[in-house]
Amino acid sequence: MTEDSFHYLQDSLTPRRIVAELDKYIIGQENAKRSVAIALRNRWRRQNVPDPLRDEIMPNNIILIGPTGVGKTEIARRLSKLAGAPFLKVEASKFTEVGYVGRDVESMIRDLVEIAVNQVRAEKTNEVQERAAELAEERILDIIFPRPQSQDTDEAVQSQTREKLREQLRAGNLDQRTVEIDTTVSSSSNMQVFGPMGFEDMGVDIQNLLSSMIPKKKKRRKVTIAEARDLLRQEEAQKLIDPDAVSRLALERVQNAGIIFLDEIDKIAGAKNAGSGIDVSREGVQRDLLPIVEGSNVNTKYGVVRTDHILFIASGAFHVSKPSDLIPEMQGRFPIRVELESLTEEDFVKILTLPKNALLKQYAAMLDTEGVELQFEDDAIKQIARIAAEVNERVENIGARRLHTILTTLLDQILFDVPDVVSERTVRISSELVEKKLASIIKDRDLSQYIL
Repeated sequence: MTEDSFHYLQDSLTPRRIVAELDKYIIGQENAKRSVAIALRNRWRRQNVPDPLRDEIMPNNIILIGPTGVGKTEIARRLSKLAGAPFLKVEASKFTEVGYVGRDVESMIRDLVEIAVNQVRAEKTNEVQERAAELAEERILDIIFPRPQSQDTDEAVQSQTREKLREQLRAGNLDQRTVEIDTTVSSSSNMQVFGPMGFEDMGVDIQNLLSSMIPKKKKRRKVTIAEARDLLRQEEAQKLIDPDAVSRLALERVQNAGIIFLDEIDKIAGAKNAGSGIDVSREGVQRDLLPIVEGSNVNTKYGVVRTDHILFIASGAFHVSKPSDLIPEMQGRFPIRVELESLTEEDFVKILTLPKNALLKQYAAMLDTEGVELQFEDDAIKQIARIAAEVNERVENIGARRLHTILTTLLDQILFDVPDVVSERTVRISSELVEKKLASIIKDRDLSQYIL
């Protein structure tokens, strides 16, 4: 186990702290938060277990069950940010017609690896920024004050002049001066290799192989020194990074800390109807998914990935089907099942006001860019929450997403009028305004179904 393995799962992330962090963005759903917090902490615990027992500890995959808009996706997304781990959200329904139109299930592992590679590359780039900046500075100095070719040149004078230019460069006095620089351009940057379905399974990345065989071209550009500094720093940073080390660390990170969020897994469950059995296509997708979830080797262009210790979090509304409609082997691979609760009127009030990214805070921040302060009275917030709960009950329960549609309808005229018509610096939203804007829509069931 390398040092990097412990970099992305911190020992400070205890289950209680994970839940506390999730509380900042997600209202309610305590059982779901507890389950994912324990699952994430178990990742850290496993990495600290000595060999050979470490390889025997399998992740406890989770199924989150509940209607849309109650926080299933948000829980998984926030969890991945906390872990700093490679995270991929994929809809299980993408794979419903594999062999006909859909993608093969292994593509999600390759996508996860690509995310991890970009993640590690960004970290490595940050680590070498200081050295890259020094090298970029030297290249700019070589352009504006070339090193002498003759041996007769007074080296002391040359060195003194170069240092004076360096001081001016660092002070920003030369930023607007124009220079010509040579930047590297891949000759195959616009080239794409196409092949039949499953072509990406090949361990050898044909496109990268061809690009490495074709020499890279240099392109001369005329830019300001400020632009040249950024371009050359990026170029030098890429030279300092070892691509093999990036690939190796990314693969290790995926294998030990990767998280895949399988959304809409109920769409491939298929209810058991008398006489017809489970839909063949859906069962086929489950059987394709099974080896990945159980643990198998997947070829990627960066190397082979073992999926044994990737954490899978599945979610679904299960309106038509139920978790027991999944094939028995798949059920066995998702031992933890958590049912999320429908959101109440009180929950909606909290969702509107408490989270760091609360909708009211978002709208207030947007109008603040126009110099307008948006204020919601307490009664207005309660009224919006009541309407959201009522419409969800009468029309269709889409959870917190109902708040988006209600607020869009409520604030439509204000968002349109600012800044041309609205002259006030403060706009107050009262319960009377909410009633006036939304009452008629709510009473008309057909209209509320269409608009809200």
